[in-house]
Amino acid sequence: MSMTVIRAVEPRSPAHRAGVRPGETLTHINGHPIVDVLDYKFYSYDPRLELRLRDAEGNERTLRLHKGEGEDLGLEFETYLMDRARSCANNCIFCFVDQMPPGMRPSLYFKDDDARLSFLMGNYLTLTNLSQREIQRICDLRISPINISVHTTDPQLRCRMLQHRRAGEVLDIMSRFAGAGIRMNCQIVSCPGLNDGPVLARTLADLGGLYPAVESVAVVPVGVTKYREGLYPLSPYTREQAGAVVDLTEAFGRDFLAGHGTRFAWCSDEFYLLAGRALPDKESYEEMNQLENGVGMLRLLLSQAELALEDPQVGELTPFSVATGTSAAPFLSHILRQAREKVPGLQGRVYPIVNRFFGETITVSGLVTGGDLIAQLRGRELGKRLLIPSNMLRAGEQVFLDDVTVADVERELGVSVTAVDAESGFDLVDAMLGLELPPPEAARRREETEYYPYNP
Repeated sequence: MSMTVIRAVEPRSPAHRAGVRPGETLTHINGHPIVDVLDYKFYSYDPRLELRLRDAEGNERTLRLHKGEGEDLGLEFETYLMDRARSCANNCIFCFVDQMPPGMRPSLYFKDDDARLSFLMGNYLTLTNLSQREIQRICDLRISPINISVHTTDPQLRCRMLQHRRAGEVLDIMSRFAGAGIRMNCQIVSCPGLNDGPVLARTLADLGGLYPAVESVAVVPVGVTKYREGLYPLSPYTREQAGAVVDLTEAFGRDFLAGHGTRFAWCSDEFYLLAGRALPDKESYEEMNQLENGVGMLRLLLSQAELALEDPQVGELTPFSVATGTSAAPFLSHILRQAREKVPGLQGRVYPIVNRFFGETITVSGLVTGGDLIAQLRGRELGKRLLIPSNMLRAGEQVFLDDVTVADVERELGVSVTAVDAESGFDLVDAMLGLELPPPEAARRREETEYYPYNP
């Protein structure tokens, strides 16, 4: 069945007013074939549209409609992408998915590498599975911005790290994108002794040569779990190794700032913690456009918490606890101390959760499981409320990575659980002070759950 089959038509939408019916297939808009969501979004932007539709019996018809420029047509398809999500063609030596324990839900083992998800959801792609036609379509449609996992611009090393014969073409493809006016943000997963040191210096210089088309670069340390048997031998960064990466990246950033007015490249917060270094000040992160890679997230959290505590509003104060990963725990403890100074009656504790599930080298809160929460908090003084970062849960759901639910945690620990936006110091302070939080962030678009049935 074509995935451009219309599953539903939103009432009173432009498509509904024009007479589009569920079960029809959208084949063309203004004469352009509709293959997937990118075609659909691009060609349906205009206010005057001609839709070609085909019913289940193969009969075709044409409808014309007027709508607001950029207004959504109001069509819902079999999948959000209107196609199968494209799985990764690489076998990266540092892939986190390969280090997952067995027996987890199938969606966690799916490796996407889909340019459409990069544009629509901010996912990172490696460019290795793009055909020449797809590269040209991105240029023609000016799909932007695109997030790219570069890792290294050394062609031979990139082929070795990604285990893909086309991996060395990355700079050529990015140069084509730059020529077409495509904006790009880049990620470098840094592995000790492989793509750091002089290799990292070359990569940053090459990417800097594509500025301003390449807008920013994040350098993040490789994640190493305890499930690496039979995989490429990788070790976590030592304090000295992490410090060297920070020094190199900061030096590049200072030079780039002098010449271009932006630092361009930043290390993630995790690199500073591994190196035992203080976080840079908030201004150093400029527009904070690499937050998704953990660049400046802790500094932003601290800054927002300080603002929230300048003139704090207080709700119903009840004893509480906060559970987080071991890397963020000292920062949340700092915020709690500040809150106590402003609100002396505040009663709360911060509990760092050691990651037994993936291994103690994994310290971020987003990979803390419900099972570890229960095991390490059972019998502890938790108060009446347990606050957890929202990134511990699957987007839009109440389930942890290990399929333990929030209800399971509440039942086992005898305390109510509140998920707090992991990036918001304002929400954290409000939750500590007993204020009602804004509605949780809406679930990410349906492809996050819908493309998995089509996995190979």
